[in-house]
Amino acid sequence: IHFFIVFLLIHSSLSAKMARRLIPLLDRVLIEKVQPVTKSAGGILLPESAVSKINEGIVISVGPGRRTVNGDLIPPSVKEGDKVLLPEYGGNSVKLAEKEFFLFRDEEILGVLSQ
Repeated sequence: IHFFIVFLLIHSSLSAKMARRLIPLLDRVLIEKVQPVTKSAGGILLPESAVSKINEGIVISVGPGRRTVNGDLIPPSVKEGDKVLLPEYGGNSVKLAEKEFFLFRDEEILGVLSQ
């Protein structure tokens, strides 16, 4: 059992490292969606209908930004580690080391959630 736990920790660490090595192009942002809460504060398992949709995530890596017609660089409005609010639909799914991440354009992100 201990070997399995160590394997999972190493495996999740590897997928996070692989995701950080992926640098999105232009104004794209790589995001890992936050898992919804499946238990109440009292420890009761919640049914799927009561679990909210996943519409927030953590920014893993950010592209350099986009260019204007004049060639000026417009930097992205988010940075690595930000917790962001995402639209219900959208983004491109990317699988890295069996873990799912999403690529969104900077303009598609609805907002930054304060910590």
